[in-house]
Amino acid sequence: MRRQTYMAKAGEVEQNWHVVDATDQVLGRMATEIAQVLMGKHRPEYTPHVDTGDYVVVTNAKNVKLTGRKDTQSVRQRYTGYPGGLKVETFGSLRERKPEMLIEDAVRRMLPKNRLGRVMLKKLKVYAGSEHPHQAQQPVEMKL
Repeated sequence: MRRQTYMAKAGEVEQNWHVVDATDQVLGRMATEIAQVLMGKHRPEYTPHVDTGDYVVVTNAKNVKLTGRKDTQSVRQRYTGYPGGLKVETFGSLRERKPEMLIEDAVRRMLPKNRLGRVMLKKLKVYAGSEHPHQAQQPVEMKL
């Protein structure tokens, strides 16, 4: 028996593909599961400083569910950089206009805030409809 902790090395871990159907899934609960897979915390060989996560494809983003009155009360704020350039948009209108951004923002805020987190976020592919161009990777259905 080895007495040392196993530390994965970059490029040593095989990355799989998962597909998630966001229809009637609660946004926050779905985002936590996706963030776990992107970071690789679902694997026994998880290493904090190495990207051991898998790719995740999210379909039907326009059908994601928000609980309570988050459609009208929760807002997404951004600043343009100009004086008085604060832009505010409710989650309901954001889901109508660009539903992919709603899921990407929720997952991004659950990932590490460093270079590794930005690499992990690139492995998330979100689509508003049920079609996606990643059939060649043979993604496995992920149950939430």
